[in-house]
Amino acid sequence: MRLHDYLDHWAGRRPESEFGVYSGQRISYGEAAQQVNRFANSLIAAGIGPGDRVALLGKNSVDYILLFFAATRSGAVPVPLNYRLAPPEWAYIVNDAEAKAVFVSSDLTEPFDSVRADLEKVRLFVALDGDAGSGWRDISSWSAASAATPPQVEILEDDVCFQMYTSGTTGRPKGAMITHRNVSSQITQMLADFEIPYGRTLVVAPLYHIAAALTAFSSIAIGSSLWIEDTFHPVNVVEALSGQGITFAMLVPAMIQTCLVMVPGAAQRKYPSLGVIAYGASPIAETTLRQAIETFKCRFVQGYGMTETTACVTVLTGADHVRAMDGNPALLLAAGRPVMGTEVRIVDDQDRAVPPGTLGEIVARGPQVMKGYWNRPRDTAEALRGGWMHTGDAGRMDKDGYIFIEDRIKDMIVSGGENVYPREVEDVLFSHPAVADAAAIGVPHEKWGETVKAIVVLKQGSEAKAWEIIEHCRDRLGGFKCPTSVDFVDSLPRNPSGKVLKRDLREPYWQGQTRRVAGA
Repeated sequence: MRLHDYLDHWAGRRPESEFGVYSGQRISYGEAAQQVNRFANSLIAAGIGPGDRVALLGKNSVDYILLFFAATRSGAVPVPLNYRLAPPEWAYIVNDAEAKAVFVSSDLTEPFDSVRADLEKVRLFVALDGDAGSGWRDISSWSAASAATPPQVEILEDDVCFQMYTSGTTGRPKGAMITHRNVSSQITQMLADFEIPYGRTLVVAPLYHIAAALTAFSSIAIGSSLWIEDTFHPVNVVEALSGQGITFAMLVPAMIQTCLVMVPGAAQRKYPSLGVIAYGASPIAETTLRQAIETFKCRFVQGYGMTETTACVTVLTGADHVRAMDGNPALLLAAGRPVMGTEVRIVDDQDRAVPPGTLGEIVARGPQVMKGYWNRPRDTAEALRGGWMHTGDAGRMDKDGYIFIEDRIKDMIVSGGENVYPREVEDVLFSHPAVADAAAIGVPHEKWGETVKAIVVLKQGSEAKAWEIIEHCRDRLGGFKCPTSVDFVDSLPRNPSGKVLKRDLREPYWQGQTRRVAGA
C-alpha cells in the first residue's frame, strides 16, 4: 500500500463523504482527491519528481494534509518543518534535505524570507494561503490549470513516503526516512490496537509531528472525516470534543492537562460521540490520567514510540486501562505491549537482552522502523545496529511483556552513586494538589556529585512553598530521590513532541562546571 491508495479508495467508493472540516469549510473525499492530483501535477510540471524533497511549513490546514498526499503521488518526498523553530533552523533542515520547493503559510513567509538567500537548491516558493507578497506563488493560482486526474508515476512501497526530522534535543536534527511500507504497516498496527472508531477525528497536534500525521492517515484509511484545528487552544478543543461529533482524538499529555486545568466546566460537559482519546509522546502523570478518564468518559489508549518508528512500537490498550482502573493501578505506569508484528527487548550496554524486571535500553524491530537517516550512514548504522532500533529510553519489561519506561538514559540523575530516574520524582510532584506541571533535573552538588532539583509550574490560583513541595516528596520517596531544592516557573520548555527539554533546564545550573555528572 502507498499513502495515496487510502485516499483514492474512499474517493472512488464514497466521493461525496466528508473528508475534512477546517475553519468552517467542508471538503469531500472526491474534492480532496481532485485537489491532490492538481497539486501533484503542478509539482511534476515544475520539474519536481521522484526522490525530490519538498518542505512544508505551516500550521494545520486541509492543504497541508493534501500536500502530503500530492507529494507522494508525484514521487516527491514531503519534509515537514516545525513552525516553532527559528528561521536559521528552517534553513538548516531545508538545505540538509536538499529540498527543491517550499510551501509556506502566508503568516510565515516574511520570517522565512529572512533566510531565503541561504537556501541552496530551492527553486519553487509557494504560499499556502492568501497573498504572500513578492517572490511567492499563491497555491490556488499555481495549481488551478493543472489536471485533476492522477499523474502516471510509478511509486513503490519501499520508496520514501516522507522525511521527518527528529526533535534535536541534542545536536542537529536528523531526517528520518519513512517509507510507504512503514506507513501502511503502522496504520494497520494502529487500527488493530487503538480501536479508532469510524466518524470524525480531531487533528490538533501539529502535523509536522509523527503522531499527528499518523492519526490523520489512519483515520483516512477507514474513510473517517478530519476536524482540523490549526493550533491548540484548550477552549476550542474542549468545545470540539463536546459539540462537533468527535469520535477520536490524539492529544499529548500536556494538552490533556491544560484542558482539564484551564477550561472552566470541562468536567461538567457531555462528550456524547467521543469514543477514544489516544495519548503519547511524553509521560503522563497518573493523577492527570485518572482525572481525564473521569471527565471525558471514553476509552483511553497510550502509544509509545518515536519518529524513527513511524510513531508506535507499543500500545497500552483501552482494555489495559480498564484493568488498571479496576484494581491494577500500577498498569497505568506502563507504556503497553508491542504492537502487531513488532518485537521489543530490553538490553544492556552490550546489546544483550536482560531478564524481566531488569533496567536497560528499549530496542525494537518491526515493519514500521525507518529506512534510515537521510545522508547519515554512520548515524543510521548506530541507531539500527543489529537490526534493532535503539530508542535511547531506559525501561523495564515485566513477565507479561509490558514495558515500563523509566526515563531517557541521558536524563538519569546520579546522586551519591545512586541512579535516580526523573519520571519517578515527577509522578510524585504531580500528585501535589497545587502542581500543574513539573520536571526533575540533576544539578551540581559538592558532596553527592549532583542532586535532584524540582522545576514546578503551579496551577492558576494555587500557592505552595518550596519546603512544602520537598516535604510532599520526602513522604513518598527515598531520601536520595527527594528534591533538595525547588524553582517555580511559568512554563516548562518543550519540544514539538511535548517532551520537556531537560537539557535546557539543566544548562544554567551546570555553567562553569568542568565535569558534568549526567545529561551532558
